[in-house]
Amino acid sequence: MLDARITPAVKVLLMPLVKLLDRTKVTPNQLTFTGFAVGLLAVPFLALQWWYLALTVILCNRILDGLDGALARYQGSSSSAGGFLDICLDFLFYAAVPVGFALGDTAQNALPAAILLAVFIGTGSSFLAFAIPAEKYQLIKPQFEYKSFYYLHGLTEGTETILIFIAFCIWPEHFPWLAYGFAIAASITVFTRIYGGYYTLKEQDLKAPHDE
Repeated sequence: MLDARITPAVKVLLMPLVKLLDRTKVTPNQLTFTGFAVGLLAVPFLALQWWYLALTVILCNRILDGLDGALARYQGSSSSAGGFLDICLDFLFYAAVPVGFALGDTAQNALPAAILLAVFIGTGSSFLAFAIPAEKYQLIKPQFEYKSFYYLHGLTEGTETILIFIAFCIWPEHFPWLAYGFAIAASITVFTRIYGGYYTLKEQDLKAPHDE
């Protein structure tokens, strides 16, 4: 919901770093892998209940995630392969954070973490499954023309997810209720994506020529 508003502002803020990285010959894929590796450090930190260290690496992951795509566009090297790699590692990172909280306090956090992971499967699969036929029908990418594939909007997107991760780390004792609340909001995203995606593609199917 907030991505379309936040992303352009973040893009401007990151540009000085992008220019610096370009001069150092760092590649976008190197940033993608580095960001993923840094983000995974959140799992042991959360398991050890080192909340602010976990928050630090989560934020570093998100900064590097913003930089890799921005650098690719600046260098004119954006590609479907890079976009594919980026989104796969993003979803693995998103899944790792609830696992870290479950390891940190199994008795309190295991169930809400499991529910949140189940909903993440719904948001991720509905997001990515729509991108395949959207590419086939060459649907426009409103507000995200620079992305390598179609972005299907929802109530909870990347910005909302990182905000809830920050809240988890600041108020870890309230993880269960924060996780349940976000799972409900993300479930609305799953429903609207499936409903909207289905009827959008159904309309495209009716317009498409059929073999006799």
